[in-house]
Amino acid sequence: MFGQSALAEQVLIRRTAYGVPHIQAENFKAVAFGLAYAEMEDYGERVVLPLITSRGDLAKLEGEEAIESDAYFQLVYERTLSTYHLLSQETRDLQEGFAEGINFFLQQYPDKFPQFRGWTFTGHDVGAASTSITSPSRANSVINRIKEQKEKASQSLTEEGSNAWAFGPGRTKSGSSILVRNPHLNWSAGYYEAHITVPGQLNFYGDFRIGGLFRIIGGFNDKLGWSTTNNNPDLEEVYAFKADPAKPDHYILDGISIPIERKMVTVEFKNGEALALSSIEVLTTPYGPVVYRDDGKIYVVKASGNGEYRRGEQFVKMMTAQNLEAWKSAMQMRAITQSNFTYADADGNIFYIWNATAPETLHPPGGDTTAIEVESTSQIWSKIVPFESVPQLLNPKGGYLHNENDPFHFTNLNEVLLPENFPPNYPKPRLRQRSQHSLKLIHNDNKYSLEEVVDLKHSMGMLLADQVKNDLINLVKASKPKKEIKKALTQLESWDNTVRPESQGGVLFKQWYKGYRDRMKGKELFSVPWSFEDPMETPSGLAARDAAVEAFEAAVNFLMEKHGTWDLAWGDVHRIRHGNLDLPAGGGEGGLGCFRVLWFEEDEDGKQKVRGGDGWQFAVEFSDPLKAYSILAYGQSNNPESLHHTDQVELFSNNKMKKVAFSEVDIQRDLIKSYRPGEN
Repeated sequence: MFGQSALAEQVLIRRTAYGVPHIQAENFKAVAFGLAYAEMEDYGERVVLPLITSRGDLAKLEGEEAIESDAYFQLVYERTLSTYHLLSQETRDLQEGFAEGINFFLQQYPDKFPQFRGWTFTGHDVGAASTSITSPSRANSVINRIKEQKEKASQSLTEEGSNAWAFGPGRTKSGSSILVRNPHLNWSAGYYEAHITVPGQLNFYGDFRIGGLFRIIGGFNDKLGWSTTNNNPDLEEVYAFKADPAKPDHYILDGISIPIERKMVTVEFKNGEALALSSIEVLTTPYGPVVYRDDGKIYVVKASGNGEYRRGEQFVKMMTAQNLEAWKSAMQMRAITQSNFTYADADGNIFYIWNATAPETLHPPGGDTTAIEVESTSQIWSKIVPFESVPQLLNPKGGYLHNENDPFHFTNLNEVLLPENFPPNYPKPRLRQRSQHSLKLIHNDNKYSLEEVVDLKHSMGMLLADQVKNDLINLVKASKPKKEIKKALTQLESWDNTVRPESQGGVLFKQWYKGYRDRMKGKELFSVPWSFEDPMETPSGLAARDAAVEAFEAAVNFLMEKHGTWDLAWGDVHRIRHGNLDLPAGGGEGGLGCFRVLWFEEDEDGKQKVRGGDGWQFAVEFSDPLKAYSILAYGQSNNPESLHHTDQVELFSNNKMKKVAFSEVDIQRDLIKSYRPGEN
């Protein structure tokens, strides 16, 4: 019945409403086995490919285009093999069990994925997916990503990121802490909602991401939980070494000529029905990889976290922690090198940390393209900022914490973290409209039930409209507009400044704002820019009358041409299209000041369909018993034939969340089926 795996007999998978798997097992290896098996049932190929990638074998399947990726991951795999024995037994058991679960599924159902016939996986493959090294191409991609983020920030409304809230006991009706996790990623990101239990050792409900055992973004046990939001810290420094004119491929440091280290990486790649070989030479130094050579200089990137292999071990400690002290002890490993963490627990604590293994730099920040010329090792950073010095808040006044990807300074308006107290390579203060919207919702003395927090999270306001709509209306009126423009302006005046599906005016305002930004070409948009001194009431007004008026007329004409009218409800244009469902969407881009975040792309019929934004979310109250709600908008499975591919879409469309089955009573109440791997 169970093939050749004794682990299958040690696992029980129970599926509750909406297909959520609750995996109970006798030990860590078995529970990971069960998790992998459940993921394979729901996502199949997408579970396997990350492991093939992590050991540098993807080109065997996909050909030449994967050669560069494989070369990088071969170096990662080498690091994984050399450090694997240093991991805790629990971490290794989880990794090995996960690999065995995939192997077992492929053996049980060889015809489901014939492309993987003959492939087997190990704990090393799983571990490599959470090991990090800095390679030349990887370093270049980091630098390019920084540039792209700056470019996107000035051109896009999307603001990729997440929202997080925590409320202390003084802010809740139950007197128990509440935590909210609200990430924003593409709907192809592969969140995987699951509950894993080893009696007496582990009881964790969270997001495991498809194919990545230790890419957990957030979750909770019965004592505590956490959420993350991206913080994009500066973890790299580019150094320029002087090339030795007397010796090729040598550089001068501390007056000594040192050779560049050379390593040849050979990749097998698919060439029709055969395999071929390709070799890539990697140049590196003890400080990091060589990324560029020019004009007598050798450029090297030194990155914090280079070679880090303990990410999974840190997550194990976080998942099994039972109080703040133990959880912070796990965080002090610093194996997870970045992300804001927002935390709450059953003891009534709420805690925020701008988690970053930022270097203690010896030079002022030079930007993303500036290399620092050095002649001695004393000029190169060698330590990271101590954990105690990283920005953090514990149980602040007002009893709340929030983050929407802006820097840490205004995590709580009652206890502002002043920029002069932190190093110059930390981010400068910023509070965009999405963050301001969040604070307008929670910076008060109200006490909330968990259900009221869920309702609050679904705020449909568009804060940008509150800030500039009246100014826009006055400017257009003063321009003596034509009849059609006047009619459109009348609708804008009566619009409720929301992105509710039935609300009329938001489509026109969004189109206007896009055109206004384009016309301003990176110049200041507001007559009163945002300021640190007045963080919640700025920005306001519009900086350029002519650009604003022209953009409004252009927006009316554009919508007339594209949709036949400017008189459109938000949900007429913005749609949730998933499987066979086509529903009106409520929510909008963070760059418009929306807190209920959705991003869109144009569909074939000219409508805007959701491509990302709110994905797997939860709201948990650490009461006794624990109480929680969650939603995974695009379903538990990516298989269009699965019952659980589209069964959460209507809930999501109606701003609802499902009750989480966490306790044994809850699981039995919502149970759909129960089985051991290989039985079903």
